[in-house]
This record gives sequence, structure tokens and C-alpha cells, in this order.
Amino acid sequence: MNRTLNFQKNLIIFGLLLLIIGMMIFIAKSSVFETNSSSLSTGITFDLLLTVPIIYFLLIRKTRIPKTTVVPFLILGMLVCSIILPTENQYYLNIFKTWVFPIVELSIVSYIIYNVNKAIKRYRLKKNENIDFFTALKNTCYEILPKSIVIPVVTEIAVFYYGFIYWKKRKLKENEFSYHKDNGTVALLIAIILIVAVETVVLHILLEKWNVTVAWILTLLSIYSGIQLLGFLKSMSKRPIYIKGDKIYLRYGIMNETTIDLKSIDSIEISSKDIELNKETRKLSFLGELESHNIIIRLKEENTLTGLYGIKRTYKNLALHVDKKIEFKNRINNALQQWA
Repeated sequence: MNRTLNFQKNLIIFGLLLLIIGMMIFIAKSSVFETNSSSLSTGITFDLLLTVPIIYFLLIRKTRIPKTTVVPFLILGMLVCSIILPTENQYYLNIFKTWVFPIVELSIVSYIIYNVNKAIKRYRLKKNENIDFFTALKNTCYEILPKSIVIPVVTEIAVFYYGFIYWKKRKLKENEFSYHKDNGTVALLIAIILIVAVETVVLHILLEKWNVTVAWILTLLSIYSGIQLLGFLKSMSKRPIYIKGDKIYLRYGIMNETTIDLKSIDSIEISSKDIELNKETRKLSFLGELESHNIIIRLKEENTLTGLYGIKRTYKNLALHVDKKIEFKNRINNALQQWA
């Protein structure tokens, strides 16, 4: 019953807004617009950029729909204005793009960061545990953003956070284990970043002689790729594997993570032998066969490995590298005996 009512309420909200947008498009394409293009363009711009978002906010303010979903309507309004209005009638639209929308974006990011800090403090007080930034960020964004955009937003923010903001060295606790010191992955990623940097400079110089625009586009894409790799690299030392209660929290930076219940473990072995990767057997590392492993965990039932941008894959056997493999295996065996 509640689902039906919620569906009907959402249908009314979105139906009303789409009706207003449709009316603006109809007016812009009508013969009346041609004779009064200046005044009507102003009205259409203000309706799409202000009236529609304000009406939407008033309709959802007492519902569970995140208030930040107003932003997609702002973006939709800008896109519709850009398409239906002649270039010479986009004066107020250009002002909005240049001055207003960047402030909105900055406000949303500040709001998310503020709530993330609150979430971290709340978890520490209530649960007495040092919850990491990435987990707190996901939990917070699921509360204030549409679910469909949470993972992309979280990934982008986390990349910059770990790449440029989080420089403090993280000390491992008794139940935490690192996985990046002895497997050569750090050296590999640093080498890739250096190669990207050198190739970007060379490629830019060559392409600039042909097309300056293309050269800068590819250069910016390369810089962005380098920033992402730096964020991935630094997140590995900030997000260790840890065992708590009857669960094992396996992480590979912000690239891959999974949680395993101790009761679902069939066996755990120290092994570096080659294994065939398939739908049942996967590696915790996003590098796959490029990275060695020294631990293989076999489960009684399927589990889920969550990767970049929320991509999920199932597995029954998971291979991973742990710097202190013997201590890791012994701690799991002790936990298994305790929770048996």
C-alpha cells in the first residue's frame, strides 16, 4: 500500500515538473516566440532555472527524496535552455552557468564534506572505532544523494582526498594488516604515473603542431588519469585489511573491497601458486594476474566483490596478498575457533 502511494506521489511530482518543462519547450518552438523572443527567452530561462527547481524542492521537502536531487533539475534546465533558446537569447543562461552554478556545485561538495566529518565523529563516539573516510563518505552520500550517482561521486571525491589531502601516516592496529609493501604494486603504479607524465609532455608537443585543442584535451585527460592513479596508490596504505568480530574486511585501497563472514570460510591457505581466474576465483587486487598473491580464501558460498564505480562481481575463492601472511592466517584461525 505504502509503495503504491509513494509511486503515485513521485509520479505527480515528476509529472508536474515535466509538464512545465514541456510547456517551455512548446513556447520556444511556437510562432509567438519568434515575435517576442527577447521577453519570452527571459521568462523561459527563469522558469527552467529557478521556478522548476524551487517547485521541486517544495514538493519533496517533506519526503525521503534527498534534497540534493534539486541539482539534476538545475542541470536539466540548463541543457534544455541551451538547446531550445537561440544563442543570442542566452544572456541570463550564460550568467547562471558562469556565476551561479559553480557556487551551487561548491555548496554541494561542502555540504557532503561537512556531513562526512559529522558521520566520522558520530561513528567514533557511538561505536568507538576509527571508521575510514571512504566508508563514511559512502554512508553519508547514500543519505543525501540519489543512489544512482553515489558511487561515481564518492569515487571522484575519494581520489582527490587520498591523493592530495590525506598525507598523515596511518599506524596499523593489532587487528589490521597491510598488503602494499612487499608485492611491487606501489613501484608499478609509481612507474605508470611517471610514464604518463613523460608521455603527456611529449604527446602534447607533437599534437600542438597539428591541433592545439586536441592537444590540450588529451593533456587534461592524461593529467586526470595521473591524479586518479595517485589517489588509488595512496589509498592502499590508508585502507588496511582488518578482522573485527566474526567478519573479515578485505580492502584494496578504494579500488576493491569485500566483507567475509567467518562462518562462510571453507578454508584458508598460504599459497603463491598460479591459479586460474574465472567467475568463481578472483583476486582482491584490481591488477588481477599482474599482482602476485600469497593467501587463498575458499568460501562455502558465493560472496560479492565491489570494485570501482560500484561494479560488483561474485566469487567463491579469493586470492590476495598480505604482508604478514602467517600472522593473518593465524588470527583468522583463532577467530574461527572463537566463533565456532
